[in-house]
Amino acid sequence: MMLHSALALCLLLVTVSSNLAIAIKKEKRPPQTLSRGWGDDITWVQTYEEGLFYAHKSKKPLMVIHHLEDCPYCQALKQVFAQNEEIQEMAQNKFIMLNLMHETTDKNLSPDGQYVPRIMFVDPSLTVRADIAGRYSNRLYTYEPQDLPLLIENMKKALRLIQSEL
Repeated sequence: MMLHSALALCLLLVTVSSNLAIAIKKEKRPPQTLSRGWGDDITWVQTYEEGLFYAHKSKKPLMVIHHLEDCPYCQALKQVFAQNEEIQEMAQNKFIMLNLMHETTDKNLSPDGQYVPRIMFVDPSLTVRADIAGRYSNRLYTYEPQDLPLLIENMKKALRLIQSEL
């Protein structure tokens, strides 16, 4: 009888501790709200206004990614963006980052129309850098997964322009 109670107690402890471990594991995952899959280790700002404030304050460029959940082109770009170490490192350390699923009231962020995906850079003087464009003449600020090297180059260009203009 003693052995039976000990075994039952043991089973109870194992069940409780494994349920506890599951609960703890669930708690550990970082909230994925603001990143929306673009990079969970990046500090994302919530609004364009907040992005402008921090860009000006920190003297870092603001990178604005316009996208939509149901856009296959956005999903494809998001996947390679999130997996690229060089982009993630620059985004974490050298940029103020914002991803938006709606348009802003700033018409400068859509100089050639409102389409997604669209990536724009804003310098710390709060000037939208329309001169930093992708390779498509019909959609100047869009990037496809194979355009990552150009996006990396444009991120570096945004940083270089700030150094030369401050």
